[in-house]
Amino acid sequence: MKTVMLSPSMMCADFLHLENDLEVMAENGVELLHVDIMDGHFVPNFTLGPDYCRALAEWGKIALDIHLMNEDVDRLAELFLGFSGAYLAFHPETVYHPVRTLQLFRDRGVRPGIVISPSITLEQVVPLLPHIDLACVMTVSPGYAGQSLIPETLEKISSLRARRERLGLSFAIEVDGNVSWENIPRMIAAGAEILVAGTSSIFRKGEDLGANIRRFRRLAESPDVLGGLPQKTGCAV
Repeated sequence: MKTVMLSPSMMCADFLHLENDLEVMAENGVELLHVDIMDGHFVPNFTLGPDYCRALAEWGKIALDIHLMNEDVDRLAELFLGFSGAYLAFHPETVYHPVRTLQLFRDRGVRPGIVISPSITLEQVVPLLPHIDLACVMTVSPGYAGQSLIPETLEKISSLRARRERLGLSFAIEVDGNVSWENIPRMIAAGAEILVAGTSSIFRKGEDLGANIRRFRRLAESPDVLGGLPQKTGCAV
């Protein structure tokens, strides 16, 4: 079993060659497909939607990792609760009662998660940690691909890993934002177990997707990188 999982950011994929690229991902053992759902309100951008998720789910070779960047999560989540076994994560500051929302997700068969924006402190989300299967730390501000890493977020990853160990919990730690060849080792050393890769690495324009996925594997599994990981990650995946 691989220590670090890959979740390609599907908003960065080549839509004109999507079927071919999906098969390349499956052939190279990609574990998750990260699908960003943006509403134009919580972030000033629109991306993908439930029909896109449904098409990926019907193809069915790779599990979904859905990221809701929406203001009205409690209303819109109903559109995504039918993807049994998928991760479904949201920004907890967008709802009044996040524990209730997380429990609804679990009751409906999806794996509940939270997304921690750079502006949200770890202390703000600690009460939610016992209720989740996934914590996604954003290392850029949500909304767009191609942003630069916010350096302070690396410490947030390592602090989250330490807090998880102290609490005896088993949620997976995902990192999303400027997952570049240069930043991947730093993110893994800090505690990342799932990396959301986009235009900074596997989807670089003009480069071969399969070759870049294999490059990701070599980098993520190198002894120098893995030396920064704890002996037991507690990954819930």
